[in-house]
Amino acid sequence: MLFNSIEFLLFFPVVAALYFAVPHRYRWILLLVASYFFYMCWKPEYAILMIISTFIDYWAALQMGRHKTKKKRKKYLIFSLVANFGLLFSFKYFNFFSGSLTSIFQHFDLAYNFPTLKVLVPVGISFYTFQTISYGIDVYRGVKEPERHLGIFALYVSFFPQLVAGPIERSTNLLPQLRQKHEFDYTRISNGLKLALWGLFKKIVIADRLAIVVNQVYNNPAEHSGMTLIIATYFFAIQILCDFSGYSDIAIGTAKVFGVDLMMNFNRPYLSKSISEFWQRWHISLSTWFKDYLYIPLGGNRVSAWKLYRNIMIVFLLSGLWHGANWTFIVWGILHGFYLLFSLWTRKIRSSVSDFLQLDQFPMIHKCIKVFITFNLVSLAWIFFRANSFSDAVYIITHLFNGFSIAPSGILTKQMFMCCIVIVPLVIVDMVERKQYAIDFLAAKPVWVRQLVYLVLIFAIIHLGIIEKIPFIYFQF
Repeated sequence: MLFNSIEFLLFFPVVAALYFAVPHRYRWILLLVASYFFYMCWKPEYAILMIISTFIDYWAALQMGRHKTKKKRKKYLIFSLVANFGLLFSFKYFNFFSGSLTSIFQHFDLAYNFPTLKVLVPVGISFYTFQTISYGIDVYRGVKEPERHLGIFALYVSFFPQLVAGPIERSTNLLPQLRQKHEFDYTRISNGLKLALWGLFKKIVIADRLAIVVNQVYNNPAEHSGMTLIIATYFFAIQILCDFSGYSDIAIGTAKVFGVDLMMNFNRPYLSKSISEFWQRWHISLSTWFKDYLYIPLGGNRVSAWKLYRNIMIVFLLSGLWHGANWTFIVWGILHGFYLLFSLWTRKIRSSVSDFLQLDQFPMIHKCIKVFITFNLVSLAWIFFRANSFSDAVYIITHLFNGFSIAPSGILTKQMFMCCIVIVPLVIVDMVERKQYAIDFLAAKPVWVRQLVYLVLIFAIIHLGIIEKIPFIYFQF
């Protein structure tokens, strides 16, 4: 079931109405049933893996809770990690590594074919697996007491607003909220629905319209060159932002209706002044997960220079692999890791250049330069993320400045023009949110202004949106 579907438009109000109609002690049952129904609408078999993961982590956490020392808890944590990563590897990565090994053997004329599994990657497996793993680690560290209510824990794993594409929640934040009694609050519900409306606008009006141009160019890169490739690449940068942050806004907004506050997942990432800042603003729930559960345990930045470089590359290599079982995602992750290393290596040089040019005397110009460079570096990396193959990515990069004809057809030119129009509201909101959240900004305006804005958004969704049920990009991860 997609957020941008008629089915969800019917499903969500019914669940919300029942939620406030039933007594508090039964609400977890309602949400758990609704969450499994929501997930099983894709493929009922997918739920089996989620149930297995839920029982494994529930049991392992209870066992860890019975021991006071980490030494005794460690074997249960290892069991949990091996089981979760084993399921994730089997369904998402086995065929990738098997195919890669087969290719290597064939390259050296060694006749051996590694086996493959005829399975589909379950929707959202990377998201709920990382969420359950973080719970197990938190219990092992003593940060969180094990959840003894199996139903509440199962709801923590499967909570439908953020189940298939995050945010990847922490047990310390989400589990307590699932136990709390939430009264009907008009302001909270209204703000949640407004955020969901904005997320839906970003998805079907901006992201899905940009996808028309991006798909036409990236699915046939050899037919394009120069400015067309550049525009399509910039459009994809905006598309993936609106697609993923749009999902996050809908998830956070719908959860807010039930009284649950999910963590912020995006914070105007394309206004970042460095790659490091970009990762503090982009997919925040994943970047902080890697920081807390991998980067810091490896030593973080409190190690020697070479170990620091190692830690950064390990995190971004695995981040790329987390996104997909394909070499293009791995290169994308490695490229971002290299960006960070390069920024460390050139810090003194860049500081000297800034002092020589006296850029500190022109802070706005200096900031714009850094934002421009960062955005273009990120956009360059997106080429590997979006390209259908490594060879396509290489072709696109090597032909970006090969001729400057804008489009080979009038249809594509028209779509590009429409895309530029629908991006305008996104830019306006980003500018407003430099000082305060857009919802708070609107709340201070007269009623007629607020109503007009909401009506314009609804009108745009109906008349400018791509009404087809196009899955969110991150559903594949």
